[in-house]
Amino acid sequence: MSTEMELPERESMEFDVVIVGAGPAGLSAAIRLKQVNPDLTVVVLEKGAEVGAHILSGAVVDPIGIDRLIPGWREEADHPFKTPVTDDQFLFLGPAGSVRLPNALMPPLMNNHGNYIVSLGNVCRWLGAHAEALGVEIYPGFAASEVLYNDDGAVIGVATGDMGIEKNGEPGPNYTRGMALLGKYVLISEGVRGSLAKQLIAKFDLSRESDVQKYGIGLKELWQVKPEHHKPGLVQHSFGWPLGMKTGGGSFLYHLEDNMVAVGFVVHLNYKNPYLYPFEEFQRFKTHPAIAQTFEGGKRLSYGARAITEGGYQSVPKLSFPGGALIGCSAGLVNVPRIKGSHNAVLSGMLAAEKIADAIAAGRANDEPIEIENEWRKTDIGKDLKRVRNVKPLWSKLGTALGVGLGGIDMWMNQLLGFSFFGTLKHGKTDAESLEPAAQHKPIAYPKPDGVLTFDRLSSVFLSNTNHEEDQPVHLKVKDMELQKRSELGVYAGPSTRYCPAGVYEWVEKDGEETFVINAQNCVHCKTCDIKDPNQNITWVPPQGGEGPVYPNM
Repeated sequence: MSTEMELPERESMEFDVVIVGAGPAGLSAAIRLKQVNPDLTVVVLEKGAEVGAHILSGAVVDPIGIDRLIPGWREEADHPFKTPVTDDQFLFLGPAGSVRLPNALMPPLMNNHGNYIVSLGNVCRWLGAHAEALGVEIYPGFAASEVLYNDDGAVIGVATGDMGIEKNGEPGPNYTRGMALLGKYVLISEGVRGSLAKQLIAKFDLSRESDVQKYGIGLKELWQVKPEHHKPGLVQHSFGWPLGMKTGGGSFLYHLEDNMVAVGFVVHLNYKNPYLYPFEEFQRFKTHPAIAQTFEGGKRLSYGARAITEGGYQSVPKLSFPGGALIGCSAGLVNVPRIKGSHNAVLSGMLAAEKIADAIAAGRANDEPIEIENEWRKTDIGKDLKRVRNVKPLWSKLGTALGVGLGGIDMWMNQLLGFSFFGTLKHGKTDAESLEPAAQHKPIAYPKPDGVLTFDRLSSVFLSNTNHEEDQPVHLKVKDMELQKRSELGVYAGPSTRYCPAGVYEWVEKDGEETFVINAQNCVHCKTCDIKDPNQNITWVPPQGGEGPVYPNM
């Protein structure tokens, strides 16, 4: 498109509150706003084709947030919390065996009894129905692609992406201009490494007083297993093999209802070896004797991947900005050792909703709801994150054996005494800066998939139901292609071909030259490339609304 002047003017709609993202935080905020003041007009934009389509999480949910948001949910016949945790196991895996860690050694905050194994996508579908019943307008299939500001620089709304742009960047025959959704306040709940949150953090310097954010890549499969291998309510976490002692990460195995088992693997994205291949580490993990037996005779149903915020308490940016706030995983509220964030997402949505409802009642609009920033640390969110704040940096600095042990001691200290001898540790480098040149490492040989227990990426992406219209601009933007070739390939041996869990990136020889190929139609919106590229040379932006994965029960 040549100039903005050539485009038709956007149509606009006005609301009291505009919410970007129909995840647990965004939907909880919408529900709470209508609970506090039914007369408020609230809209939720969701880039997925339906609510829950892009939601992927373990997930074991601590119901603390849901209990406060919808106190009578247990009496509802259609609620998604079908499987309470009945058995909690922690394993340390070696190459051929495993050791179960005694539950008595684990800090009480790691106890999962009272929690529920769920499909977080189905939780969001259920929350979406609650929101709509209260009068919230939800627009799935509309990706917010631009933040709108007033003359004072405050956020006044967002614009959805234009539809029907062709590959050359010009409007095609089915071109439709995006719409402006204007509000007195805007809540950003896009999830991890959201494109608008990234812009707002930079524009308002929201991370000025916080530590660098850290991330992991989480890969997940949903299986239907044989009844004799199914143990409803079993929660099993492990660390160790197949990752080396210097690479952080671990697994989860959750037994849901109906012979369903969710299996997942998390690799901390501060790994150093560019030859590391998170997808292949996940596949290799499933072959461990303590794990493989669960899937014997079973069938893999779904696959997906998503980045996870891991920086915790010290990495949370300033939540409020002129005209709105960050909530949920846009704010980085995941408790890493518990592998849980949805409870804090719900609580953050509620907190933001209450403060913004009060501001609107006082006649305010488009100013900074600083009350959100001032109060979150005093709430259960702050308490939850503060007591585990040193687990991730200890693991990163000292490795799995010593780091996890000291992290456990530190959690006990915080639980029993309310303080840490370590104070609050820093994370150090960003995940992009952590990658080391290929010359310092050796390639890793991974076994070929057997198509029964282990699989390749492309057959896995097929199970994610991912779809993108091919005749549109690539939504993965490479700023400097020459730098990509010189550094990403020349220095780091092309880690994008391995860290991407969907096979989006390839280095292909064309006419005697190595060419960077982007298979954008494979993208599952995990954002790993935006995080891990060593030069920060790749930027993820939303494709046309509704595109990407469609996760049915993830």
